[in-house]
Amino acid sequence: MPLSSVPAAILAHMMAIENVPPPPLRSLPSLKMSRHIDYGQLNALCQTRGLQYNQSYCSILSSHNFFIKQYPKIFPQQKIRLPKLFKQEVNRKPTEGTEESQAQQPAEDSHNVAVYIKKARGGHTLYGPKKSEENFVEFLAILKKLPVHRTPSEHNTVWRTLRTIPNLTSQLSDEHLKILSKNIISETWVKGSTVIANDGFYIILKGLARPQTRVYKSLVEENESKASFIAQNYHSFVFDEDFKNSLLAGLRIPSCDSMLGQWSTFGTLEVIAQTESIAKYAVVMEEDCEILRIPAKDCTKLKLEEKKLENKQKVKLIRQCPYYEEWPTLSIYELVGLIKWKKFPPGHVIVESGSIISFVAYINSGYCNVYRSIVGLVKLQSKRAKKVRKLVYMGQLKEEESFGEISVLLQLPFTCTIVTGKEVEMAIIEDKDIFELDPVTKQLMLQTAQPTFGHLTDEDVKNEYLQEEKQKEWENFKDKTMKESLYYGGIIPGFGKWSHQWTSIPRNLKDSLISY
Repeated sequence: MPLSSVPAAILAHMMAIENVPPPPLRSLPSLKMSRHIDYGQLNALCQTRGLQYNQSYCSILSSHNFFIKQYPKIFPQQKIRLPKLFKQEVNRKPTEGTEESQAQQPAEDSHNVAVYIKKARGGHTLYGPKKSEENFVEFLAILKKLPVHRTPSEHNTVWRTLRTIPNLTSQLSDEHLKILSKNIISETWVKGSTVIANDGFYIILKGLARPQTRVYKSLVEENESKASFIAQNYHSFVFDEDFKNSLLAGLRIPSCDSMLGQWSTFGTLEVIAQTESIAKYAVVMEEDCEILRIPAKDCTKLKLEEKKLENKQKVKLIRQCPYYEEWPTLSIYELVGLIKWKKFPPGHVIVESGSIISFVAYINSGYCNVYRSIVGLVKLQSKRAKKVRKLVYMGQLKEEESFGEISVLLQLPFTCTIVTGKEVEMAIIEDKDIFELDPVTKQLMLQTAQPTFGHLTDEDVKNEYLQEEKQKEWENFKDKTMKESLYYGGIIPGFGKWSHQWTSIPRNLKDSLISY
């Protein structure tokens, strides 16, 4: 088409398109070098001779094998860092006439592999609850503070640390230790000073000490009082044949005068009488020591408060029992001193009918089912009947009720069988303690107490048994009639379209069954 025949507008548009510059070139994203590939090894491997097709078969095979062997080297492997093993530091003890380069004496536990394994894993050593250096410094700093200035987290730190000391946890419960840990501070004792440990329980945090007197302990008789001096560290000893022979002879062997080091304990948690000698409680500081003291008075006060609270609970339990509502307080307190707490699992037979119970019980929580035995007839398949002794449910003994007073005091057989319905906690008084009561208290118990379900006569038990049997017969007849009616209508529950897996019976069906 000649340009003269092209319209002027189209021609102007074509000229404008020709004058438009081309679009700029886009830059390609830079490729990131992978950290898991060694590109130097990859380039050297790709330039291996013998990989071309124009080579002979043998050269290609050898080059291929070489390539396969060198191929894993292009992937650098990370070095596995093993945990660091800490070497045990042993203090050198140079002797006269020896040089410093002389081999030092091995420690007692140098052949114990468990010590090194625990140290490598950052745990405690075998000889005590040793913490890491940072935690121990923090623990000492907390103990330097007054108890009112400590945070709840710092109180928990002190409590958790004290829980790792066996000689302390064996004498105090966890709750008592938690309360006492909130009021203790550390004490600093200089070298040469003497600590009289008859007023508390002491724990050495830093330094060394030794008992002033040799501690004797019987290895045959184990009737020592808990209030005796306790000097413990975490070392064991191997005894020779002479020691074993003296042990068999019943001699009292003096214990080793070993030094008391870090985490060693001594003292007592009981208040010592003023007339007792305090010489055996003396400990001499061999170095400047940091010592933690738990006062024996605080421990005794805590136990007395717990005892008062427990006695108050016992008095309240006995007072709320029906037979003891009118009892004088003095007589109730005589029973409180004899009470022991005991728990019984569900289904436990406490006493059978015809036997004498061995304690008086006051139910604090749970309940017990009471049964009476009766001789009933059981139908056999041969249209015969035989006599069988059965237990008839007569009622329950609930919380704040007691039983066993009459059976223990008068030594009369129990007329009922008592079985726990669920876990039951009781306050019991054993029969030997009941017999040691004064005559007034025993007479008062006989006058106020009554036999358990003693108001029931044999006629009442028979009527209850007949009611239970009639109820069982009615249940069996109802179930049999229901099944026959459903089967007559072609309904077989559990088969075909009548197979339903209900987690609960629908309300409308339940109402219809009840009305039926």
